[in-house]
Amino acid sequence: MCISVDRVIQSANEALGSMFGYPSDALRGQSFLVLYPTLDEFLRTGDRIVPIMNAKGRYSDERIMRRASGELFWCHVSGRALDPQQALGAGVWTFEDLSEKRPVTAELTPREREIAALLVEGKTSKVIARETDLSPRTVEMHRAKLMRKFSASTSSELVHKLMGVTG
Repeated sequence: MCISVDRVIQSANEALGSMFGYPSDALRGQSFLVLYPTLDEFLRTGDRIVPIMNAKGRYSDERIMRRASGELFWCHVSGRALDPQQALGAGVWTFEDLSEKRPVTAELTPREREIAALLVEGKTSKVIARETDLSPRTVEMHRAKLMRKFSASTSSELVHKLMGVTG
């Protein structure tokens, strides 16, 4: 758990530091950027969060994050704005490590990670295209690449593999 202001960590508990491989006091004053695989993913996620936070005052999703060691892992992220008028102002955020249930088993590009996270949420290619400012055809191309990388023959099988469901 942490408290942030403008996507900068003000205070973090030991569990958060441990999950990401940092001493908890090392995260104080750090941008959430240090927890993301790339700058682009940090920026795109911020752009996606703002309208939802403005409408609901809270946000949650599952996405691939990065530990201090560089290891990528699936993480459930939930946050709530302390002032509903400031979506990314002061907020409380919780992070849950999903790596035991859902290991990252393929090398993915940043865009593939973004599409994978939205597929796990049950979103269609059209919805993903609208949310990411891509064409539906481009989203379908990324989905096809994900299906190859995960040896999935159907979209349903791909989502199950992304979620770590076996059998």
